[in-house]
Amino acid sequence: MTSDPSDSERRKRRDSEIRCQDEAIGLHLAEALRSGELQTAASFGKPMPEPEGWSETPGEFRMAFKILKNAGAPPPEIDLFHQRARLRAELEAASSDARRQAIRQRLSELEQALALRLEGMRVSGKL
Repeated sequence: MTSDPSDSERRKRRDSEIRCQDEAIGLHLAEALRSGELQTAASFGKPMPEPEGWSETPGEFRMAFKILKNAGAPPPEIDLFHQRARLRAELEAASSDARRQAIRQRLSELEQALALRLEGMRVSGKL
């Protein structure tokens, strides 16, 4: 299979432009570091905060889910993780035994549905 020479040239030009942008960004960051501008940021030197539900997402799905979410196409499982996190917070804040039991029941059903979906994804290799 031969590729179109113009396509190859376009790719080379695009790669060169990306390298130039990367270098410009690197120079700008280096200058901001030297001037002390970066150090004034409240988050300087601290780890980035974890997105909601990150720690509850199985490791093998984290990067794929993050990519899909950043592309504007989050999988429905992301919403399930968020729902689970909200239910867990509600459970901790619940003041009555009846309320806690109702939340536990909803949480259990949600976790079962989530486990089935993830297992289906693992088995089918669809992700």
